[in-house]
Amino acid sequence: MRKIAPSILSSNFAKLAEEIAAVEDAGADMVHVDVMDGRFVPNLTIGPPIIGSIRKVTDLPLDVHLMIEAPERSLDQYIEAGCDFITVHVEASTHLHRTVQAVKEGGCKAGVSLNPATPLSMLDDIMEDIDLLLIMTVNPGFGGQAFIKTMFPKITGARRLIDSRNPGVLLEVDGGVTVDNIGAIADAGADILVAGSSIFHSPDYAVTIGRMRERLRAVV
Repeated sequence: MRKIAPSILSSNFAKLAEEIAAVEDAGADMVHVDVMDGRFVPNLTIGPPIIGSIRKVTDLPLDVHLMIEAPERSLDQYIEAGCDFITVHVEASTHLHRTVQAVKEGGCKAGVSLNPATPLSMLDDIMEDIDLLLIMTVNPGFGGQAFIKTMFPKITGARRLIDSRNPGVLLEVDGGVTVDNIGAIADAGADILVAGSSIFHSPDYAVTIGRMRERLRAVV
């Protein structure tokens, strides 16, 4: 079953626990957490202490996306914070295989992510080692951006790559996911749909997630 993962980057941080409880009650499958260091991407967000606090208020899987340089330097802190999935960027980790193995040895599922301009060929030597592949469909760093439509072929290509090389890998898409395009993104092959502003900036989270779920059910 395809999963909806609200991204708390677009939530009201002043009442983060309430926001997470609200999307959980509204039917979210996972909580997506964007970690940014102000270096790999031009924004600064949260770190392990906040993730540890989030872990205490929800039983939903924590899907943590590290948009940070040299993620291997702080992996232990994120593992200890209670992440379920930890995704690192191919572009940010010099020793990617070692980093992925460290995530798995820490008891978390390991993901890798590609920026929009990074080709799928960068995955050639890591596909057999990962649990999740995250395709960015906006340039990372800020919420509320529009989906880059030219990413559809990349999503379908990623689906083919997974099916041929490691069928157990989950394909996640993050960036500009809305009620209007979530069905097409899922039809292209996505298993996990990350949505931030389209959920947290809507007047009723349950209605929005419900409408997304309807569009997903319509995909074969």
